[in-house]
Amino acid sequence: MSQETTDNFWKALREIKWPEPTPIFFRLYYKEDGSPIVYTMEDLPGNYIDVDRDTYQLASMEVRVVDGKLVKLAQSKVNKLIPSDTGTHCHPQDVCVIVDQPNFIAWSYK
Repeated sequence: MSQETTDNFWKALREIKWPEPTPIFFRLYYKEDGSPIVYTMEDLPGNYIDVDRDTYQLASMEVRVVDGKLVKLAQSKVNKLIPSDTGTHCHPQDVCVIVDQPNFIAWSYK
């Protein structure tokens, strides 16, 4: 490689006009009732709020938008059925079938 080629390279590198970097934004688009639709980095039509990187990465759908602010919904507790001496008697092969026979398994909430 000649010295002229090297000089041309450095000259071109100094004179290049780099484009401005596009701004990075994180958005949550939501419905009229405040329920989330999608977390995105795109500019889409519709209602949205800007969120931080951590919120974007979590992408929780257990939130609502109220007055332009993100509100986390309360986590619901899940109950579990366990065999019991008292409770609702059910068919031994299907807990959805309630029977009126005390010799079948009784179930109650834990």
